[in-house]
Amino acid sequence: MTFSSRTKNEISKIIVAKKCCQLALLSALLKMTGTVQIHGVNKIGIRLSTENASIARMLFSLLKDRFKINARVVVRKSRHLNKNNNYILYIDSDSDSHEILKATGILQEKDNGLKLNYRLPHYLIKRSCCRKAYLRGIFLGGGSLSDPEKTYHLELVTNDENFAEDIKELMNQYELGAKVVMRKGNYVIYIKEGENIVNFLNIIGAHNALLSLENIRIYKEMRNNVNRIVNCETANLDKTVNAALRQIENIEYIKSTIGLDKLPAGLAEIAELRLEHREATLKELGEMMSPEVGKSGVNHRLRKLDRIAENLRDKRGE
Repeated sequence: MTFSSRTKNEISKIIVAKKCCQLALLSALLKMTGTVQIHGVNKIGIRLSTENASIARMLFSLLKDRFKINARVVVRKSRHLNKNNNYILYIDSDSDSHEILKATGILQEKDNGLKLNYRLPHYLIKRSCCRKAYLRGIFLGGGSLSDPEKTYHLELVTNDENFAEDIKELMNQYELGAKVVMRKGNYVIYIKEGENIVNFLNIIGAHNALLSLENIRIYKEMRNNVNRIVNCETANLDKTVNAALRQIENIEYIKSTIGLDKLPAGLAEIAELRLEHREATLKELGEMMSPEVGKSGVNHRLRKLDRIAENLRDKRGE
């Protein structure tokens, strides 16, 4: 089961007791999973479709609890390659369909009759609890969440541009950084930042998914930090080794040309120590000197030896 499916299973089991939140949740689910069907002369019905059994059960319970309606349920094999079950809920009654669509803000009375409303019904989400229930319904009906082990990406898909913009604005009331993009004729509202996805999961009540994602985020951050430290230490080690090799090469050149005995005592001492202790650090070389010299002092003397070797090469045309 995917991370997205586990998240939907979790939030579809949340018990919604408030009538206002039930309407907001149903309104969002109808927008994302529902189709208004025409039967006969001016008669309508509703068709709700989902591949998630938990969502189908939740829809059935909401319709029964809120409207005292028992939807007709049909289970079919999906036509997609995965061959999952497709759960379809039918509300065949014209009067029941009208009641549900009007209560959820999808069917509105206008001067010239009833019209379908493709925008977000703001009067249903005036309360904070209703806004959260609505976003939960949007995710259940048309959302997906990538495996956080691979990438952080949450998206909600709708076929209406204005509705997509409404949802984006609703999400950004919580400072989620949601954006809209068009893809294959649909409008996709998406979030890519891991922290914003965590906040969205908290809003819709997906606390187990939130904890799982946070654990993955912490693990990935620790792994990245370790990699950065290792890379930094490796780079520093390479730099130190290359510097030591250069110092040894220059000291041996001085020794083979003018001899180390021609050097000042302090330089001769550090030159001999570097040749004898090729893998020693600057600090260790300083501790071997008499009297002891600090790390910066050792580095200063080795740089002098580098310059002497360079001067000798210049004079010899090497």
